[in-house]
Amino acid sequence: MSFWDHLEEFRWTLIRIIIAVFVLAIAGFILVPKIFDSIILAPSSSDFVTYRFLENASQFIPFLPDFSADAFNVEMLNINMTTQFMTYISTSLALAVLLAIPYILYELWRFISPALYENETKGVKMAFGFGGVMFVIGCLVGYFMVFPLIFRFLITFELSETIKNTISLDSYMNNFYTLILIMGVVFELPLVFWLLSNLGLIYRSFFKSYRRHAVVGSMVLAAIITPSGDPFSLIVVTIPLYMLWEISAFVVKKDPPEEEEETNLPAVAD
Repeated sequence: MSFWDHLEEFRWTLIRIIIAVFVLAIAGFILVPKIFDSIILAPSSSDFVTYRFLENASQFIPFLPDFSADAFNVEMLNINMTTQFMTYISTSLALAVLLAIPYILYELWRFISPALYENETKGVKMAFGFGGVMFVIGCLVGYFMVFPLIFRFLITFELSETIKNTISLDSYMNNFYTLILIMGVVFELPLVFWLLSNLGLIYRSFFKSYRRHAVVGSMVLAAIITPSGDPFSLIVVTIPLYMLWEISAFVVKKDPPEEEEETNLPAVAD
């Protein structure tokens, strides 16, 4: 195929993806009103599953912060006339893209697979599958752990008792999407290290040498992500971040065997 033939094929790949997202967006328009309160706004409720789990855990772990329902009350409002409608549209599209990810990966695979050699096909299939799974896991960690902890701390933090925290809908949605997307991208680090390993730029000994640095780095990143400062939140976020390092160490290639240097001794003249 010529360059223009490849470009035409890629154009049709994009068209099929857009059609799939559009069809799923129509389904999203129907589903969003039913799931908005129970899923998207769930972390703003004191009955959210993460808060209930931590409240029960506080009976056995004394240094946990107060996760009781009485200590958490969220007032949310809308100050712009179009915010609720635009949130409806953006949430429907986001849901459509999320549901379309398996099909999007399939279309991208179908486009690039003819250009791969047989020995490359297995590796690329693994990269697509592993990357997709890690992205979903990262989003789940963001939804059930990172966003609720950050949101609960910020919404309950008081500079003065005379100032009441009232959050706007667009502020909530922006932070909701941003944190969950960031965690999904962060969980792609093992895939990045795997690709670097296949290029011969990094090997397993690198992770063994810098393991202590990774522990400290994970704690620093967790401290940035969770501004509450309590030990439990720090540990809860540090553990999955550090696990990414260990997963990366597992998926990269082992160090290549050292080639024995052959020494050619000069012939001794008689």
